[in-house]
Amino acid sequence: MENMVTVGKLVKPFGVRGQARVLSLTDVPNRFETLKEVTLELPTGATLVTTVTDVHADNRSYLVRFGAFSTPEEVGDYRGAWLKIPQADVPPAPEGHHYQFELIGLTVKDESGNVFGTLEEVVAVPHQHLFVVRGTHKEYLLPALRKWISSIDVAQGVMIVTPSAEWVGDDAV
Repeated sequence: MENMVTVGKLVKPFGVRGQARVLSLTDVPNRFETLKEVTLELPTGATLVTTVTDVHADNRSYLVRFGAFSTPEEVGDYRGAWLKIPQADVPPAPEGHHYQFELIGLTVKDESGNVFGTLEEVVAVPHQHLFVVRGTHKEYLLPALRKWISSIDVAQGVMIVTPSAEWVGDDAV
């Protein structure tokens, strides 16, 4: 199966004609208004490919009508499903920026080649994001700030960082 990117979550049915309230998990402007087809993936792993026939913004969420549903009960069966699109449909990130899915799995090391571990998760905290870097014996919480990230090479799968006692602790070089 093609690499997929999660753009939303089906929260619950809305109305009596099979619409769904969907929480957006993307910062791409007009992402939902341009959707034609999505894959709904339940936590169980079951999937359903369906068309998107209508989208309306509603405060911090969207009201979406899918071709596969005509009743609230049908939508209810997919409550909690992730809305996924092919990675190929994601527009390139602006220069100097990266999508989270591009960063997950990068090897994190310093300019001397010392490996800290693998970037396994991005956690949003107030005012910033933290990169969770898991090494063989230790986990690091690297603030996603340019002052500590020297370079990112997605094609090579590497992030070069500047170690600091602020995020490395006693292991700082």
